[in-house]
Amino acid sequence: MTKIHTKLNDIQVSLKAPKGQFNNFGKYKYRSAEDILEAIKPHLSKHNLTLTISEETKELGGYLFVSSRAVIQDESGETYSVEAQAGINPERKGMDIAQSFGASSSYAKKYALGNLFLLDDTKDADATTDPKKVTKTAKAKKPTMNKKQFEMAKEYIEAGGKLEAIEAKYKINTQHLVELKKVTNG
Repeated sequence: MTKIHTKLNDIQVSLKAPKGQFNNFGKYKYRSAEDILEAIKPHLSKHNLTLTISEETKELGGYLFVSSRAVIQDESGETYSVEAQAGINPERKGMDIAQSFGASSSYAKKYALGNLFLLDDTKDADATTDPKKVTKTAKAKKPTMNKKQFEMAKEYIEAGGKLEAIEAKYKINTQHLVELKKVTNG
C-alpha cells in the first residue's frame, strides 16, 4: 500500500462528519459539502495532505451535468481522486439559472467528498437530540465491510492502525474479523 493510501485509509476509518443541517420540509438531517470540509481539515493537517476540488460542466445526450473531482495530494506529489456528477435542470422551478447550477455543483461536490472519504448515509446516533431515545437498531446500523474495504483495513492494521477504529465504523463478518485479529496479533 502506498503512503497516500495508508493516510487515506486512516482518514476513512476515523472521519466523523455529522449531519449538521436540517430540512424543515422533509424533516430530516443531512450533511452539506461544507460540513464535510469542516470535518476533514484536521485530518488533512494531521497527515500533511491537501485537498482540491475542481468542477466542470458537461453535456451528454442533450443533458447538462456538473462533474466534481475531489483530489488529495501528499507531500511527495502522489494523488488520489474521485469524481461524482449531478444533473443540471436550468428550468427548475423557483431557481434562476445560477441557482440551478450552484445546487447541482454543491450536490456533485458533496458526493465526490463522500465517496473519497467513505461517508455513508446511515443514521448518526451522535447527532440525535436525545441519545437515550436512540434504538439499538439505529446504533447498530453500520455499513457491512466489502472485500475492498477489508483489504484496505488489513493494510491499515499492518501499518499500525487500530482494529477498534475499523470495528466502530463497519459491520465485519466473522471470517474477516478473525483474519483482522490475526494481523493485529502479528
